[in-house]
Amino acid sequence: MKRYRLDPAKVRKLTPAEARRLGAAPLDYSGIPPLGDEFFAKARVAWPPPKQQLTIRLDADVLDWLRAGGRGYQTRINRILRAAMESSPRRSPSAPAPDANPRSRRLPKPA
Repeated sequence: MKRYRLDPAKVRKLTPAEARRLGAAPLDYSGIPPLGDEFFAKARVAWPPPKQQLTIRLDADVLDWLRAGGRGYQTRINRILRAAMESSPRRSPSAPAPDANPRSRRLPKPA
C-alpha cells in the first residue's frame, strides 16, 4: 500500500470548483460549546505511546526481509511486536515469565 505524506512546502492549491464549493457553504460552529481552560488543563496526548530507544540483535535474514519492504522497517518491527503482544493472553505481574529459550535452562548437576 502506498502512503502519501503531505509536504508543507508544497501546498496543493484548490481548483476553482473546489474553492466555489467551500465558499458556498460556510461552516456553522455555533452549536459547538467553547472549550475552557479546565478542558485543556486535563487534556493529555493518548496515542502513540512514547517510544524507547534500544539495541536489538536480529538474524541477518530477518533484518533483510524487513528492510526489503523499504523505508519504515523499524515501524514494521514495532507493529509486528505489538500484534504479537495484543494477541497473547495477559499474564499476571506476579506470575513468572515462561522460559522461551530451552538452551538457557540450567541442567541439574551430575551426582
